[in-house]
Amino acid sequence: MKTTDSFAALTRRIAARFAFALAAASALCAFGGTAQAAYPEQPVKLVVGFPPGGGGDLYGRTIANALARHLGQAVIVDNKAGAGGNIAAELVARAKPDGYTLILAMSGNMGSAPAIRSNLPYKVPDDFVPIAQLVETPFGLMVPSDSPIATIKDYVAAAKGGKLTYASTGTGGASQIVMEMVKQDAKLDILHIPYKGSGPALNDLFGGQVSSFFAPYTPLMGQITGGKLRLLAVSSDKRVPSLPNVPTLKESGIDVVMTQWYGLAAPADTPKAVIDTLTRAVRESMKDADLLKIYRADGAQEGTLTGTQFRDFIVKDIANYKRAVDRGNLKAE
Repeated sequence: MKTTDSFAALTRRIAARFAFALAAASALCAFGGTAQAAYPEQPVKLVVGFPPGGGGDLYGRTIANALARHLGQAVIVDNKAGAGGNIAAELVARAKPDGYTLILAMSGNMGSAPAIRSNLPYKVPDDFVPIAQLVETPFGLMVPSDSPIATIKDYVAAAKGGKLTYASTGTGGASQIVMEMVKQDAKLDILHIPYKGSGPALNDLFGGQVSSFFAPYTPLMGQITGGKLRLLAVSSDKRVPSLPNVPTLKESGIDVVMTQWYGLAAPADTPKAVIDTLTRAVRESMKDADLLKIYRADGAQEGTLTGTQFRDFIVKDIANYKRAVDRGNLKAE
């Protein structure tokens, strides 16, 4: 009888311990969100679709340094240049959605490319979680300083006579598509001359082989303020504070408002708690005086959109590009 009682007692103790262990495991699962609050527990990788040293790379490194201070972990820039930033976008779209791989999203790989390329290996915005817009820079219409064209009105008048050409940094790129919007809205006849980058385009512009150049103007501020280039108009909604004498296309009678933008995005299905942490870190980073000095140095403006607003902005941006692509029957290279 004693043996039976001892066995029963032992059985009850084992059952009690099992029940306790099960309850502890259930509690741990129930509070899994608390574990997520520890993010980030390791360095974060920011994939940038440009080689080191360019404007996009500068924007990426600037936000990476600021984020590191607010996240308490290193944010390492990983340059994956090629295909206008599309290689970087594909890499991040396929990355593990844990918040440790982000992309410096931009209007090329997440705006114009989805509008003109039907065979992209990623979908926008479906394959990403837009986190925050960082900076916007308008496109600019430029001529050499010795050009007889002094104003945007002069340019429109000359273009209506079919006498102008314009350079861009490639067929099917954002600059060509936005200039196509200008041509469509103002009913202008201007011949497009594509180049492999701004260097060759500027050489021919200064050499007189092409009449004008349409591109984001911020990398060329030194030549604009130095008197080599004349900036006729910008594509922003309002005049740029650092260039108060340069009109917008819109106020000049051409209803085109488009910008080249940069932002942060994560792979789709990244946990909301991680996105919230990153969003807070971005907001704090965008208050940093050193960051704002760099972003504003060449006339760019810091972004203000986050989350759903940023996602809606991207969807609208793609639609604007797509409309111009379809109307102009434009093709990518």
